[in-house]
Amino acid sequence: MRADGVLSYKIRSMNAVLAPFRPARGISGPHLQTVWGRLTRTQRSVRFRREALTTPDDDVLLLDHLDGPAQAPRLLLLHGLEGSSNSVYIQGLALAAQRRGWGVTALNFRSCARDPENLERSIPNRRPRLYHSGETTDFDLVVETLAARGAGHPLVAMGVSLGGNVLLKWLGEHAGASSVRAAATISVPYDLGEGARALESGLGPWYVRMFLKTLHQKCLDAVNRFPEAAARIDVPRMLRSRTFREYDDAATAPFHGMAGAEEYYATCSSIDFVSRIDVPTLCISSEDDPFLPASVLPAVARRASPAVRLHVERRGGHVGFVSRRGFRFESWAEESALDWLEKRIG
Repeated sequence: MRADGVLSYKIRSMNAVLAPFRPARGISGPHLQTVWGRLTRTQRSVRFRREALTTPDDDVLLLDHLDGPAQAPRLLLLHGLEGSSNSVYIQGLALAAQRRGWGVTALNFRSCARDPENLERSIPNRRPRLYHSGETTDFDLVVETLAARGAGHPLVAMGVSLGGNVLLKWLGEHAGASSVRAAATISVPYDLGEGARALESGLGPWYVRMFLKTLHQKCLDAVNRFPEAAARIDVPRMLRSRTFREYDDAATAPFHGMAGAEEYYATCSSIDFVSRIDVPTLCISSEDDPFLPASVLPAVARRASPAVRLHVERRGGHVGFVSRRGFRFESWAEESALDWLEKRIG
């Protein structure tokens, strides 16, 4: 419980299991924590083996694998908004899992996979679909595929930011029938509407502008390539969007068959699915996350099923949690989540 009363609730946390987070000296603020890794970590920590998995609608999902020893656990990773398997946190998690002797599969959401020779170039898909925070059918296909290939191998999953929202939603949708042994998330925007609202003030518009630069380009490319996409989207309004709510209302929702941003947020926010989760799941968040108001966290704690452990730190930013060991910076959240998953699979 916070002494200042800002968050006066008893949270179901794993503080007895997770060592407390201590921010690296000099970068304890939320925004420095949020951007530090993106500025200092490499996008090429591991060398993946790429696979093109055909989807039921005749598109492809590009999966990136690290092959582990026979019968080794496999970690399935989901990246955040406009990320990829080359995002620094996915690379860091993959490397740490490889060191544990695990296999790894990173799912690139549609339109997000990068050209291995040019990481600035994303690879477009061949169907008039993109991805969003509540799209779980592609993830479902990947889980089924990996489970069928690795019968007897423990399968665990981890999602970061948007990928965490997808993972929690999928776990809630598949209660009683999940092939995933255990799961973990970092910095999930549990309530999409509240997250969008939080990013309309302070430094929020700066973050949004970076995301919208590529989202606008992807949407415009899809409209130009697919007549059915052009019929759904008001392109001038999409290009004028300056907030997530404006973009989601003009593009995300109509592109994927929803009436508008409100329907998207109401049907895809993972806060409405955490009560159904029945596999061990660790959720790491921070109170100073610029992408989500801290006031949302008590509601997540109240709604979460007994299988969910919500661990909240006061600091850490969004997908930050940068700590320091000697002269080396590391991600406390990534290491802590993998340690926790390792205990769940023996």
